[in-house]
Amino acid sequence: MAIVFLGTPAFAVPSLRRLADEGYDIAAVYTQPDRPAGRGRRLTPPPVKTAALAMGLPVRQPESLRDPSALAELASLHPEVGVGVAYGQILHQEVLAIPLKGVLNVHPSLLPRHRGASPIPAAILAGDRETGVTIILMDPGMDSGPVLAQRSLPIEDWDTAGTLTEKLTPLAADLLAETLSRWLQDEIDPQPQDHSLATKSPLLKKEHGAIDWSLPAVRIWRQVRAYSPWPGAYTTLDGELLHIWEAWPLPGGGASPGTVVALREEQQAGLPPQADRGAFGVQTGDGVLAVLSVQRQGRRRLAAAEFLRGTRDFIGRRLGS
Repeated sequence: MAIVFLGTPAFAVPSLRRLADEGYDIAAVYTQPDRPAGRGRRLTPPPVKTAALAMGLPVRQPESLRDPSALAELASLHPEVGVGVAYGQILHQEVLAIPLKGVLNVHPSLLPRHRGASPIPAAILAGDRETGVTIILMDPGMDSGPVLAQRSLPIEDWDTAGTLTEKLTPLAADLLAETLSRWLQDEIDPQPQDHSLATKSPLLKKEHGAIDWSLPAVRIWRQVRAYSPWPGAYTTLDGELLHIWEAWPLPGGGASPGTVVALREEQQAGLPPQADRGAFGVQTGDGVLAVLSVQRQGRRRLAAAEFLRGTRDFIGRRLGS
């Protein structure tokens, strides 16, 4: 039986490899076109393309699957089923109708929570205690199709979008392999989502990383974790960007939001064991954000203590919002 795989980022690569290892006949791998990347803006293939070519699989990169020629080519493959893993395009009904058994989609959240483009950062921002992977039978909506399988894992206090992606990637590959086999054997009864519980996760933009110090420390702490590695949570110092890569929320008040403060002894005691004991604080709208590692624009990332040693009269300064 022929299947088509649709995916683009590194998150999708282990799922593609797993299906190939399971012996599925992958008629074609659809992925986004090569895009300019890096400082030199060199045309760069997406990770799925690189992996597929290394496995000897045929690759297709249409600008849009709504193009009549792309649709005709897909139909000519006569796939029994399609598998989507972060493909990067909304698939319309004319595409979904081509595979005999529809298109399965792997989504890194516990649907119907966090539908959309950025579910992993969204789960951290929302303060969720768990997330996971959901496999749905796609419909023309945004991650709204019926659920075929779901598996969860906890979100730890030190998880970032990067570490959570690393945990979810193998989970997605394992669940996909199990679910696809059962789906093709007609062993799964799709379960409709409760649309009244749906939340959305919009596409991340650079400006989302800007810190508003009037917000509570807990909210900014989640922002720091959710936007690591991209776009990063940032403020300004002397008119330059200052990225905050690690932080911890603490109680405390008395200064204006954005003011850099020295941590009191009782606040130091509230830091987790693995935290940099040389952390400094920034007053927020509710509580103090202990800053553990930072990076000035154009420089390397530093632990808070090292940064303080190289930045004169930093305590008492006011960071931009």
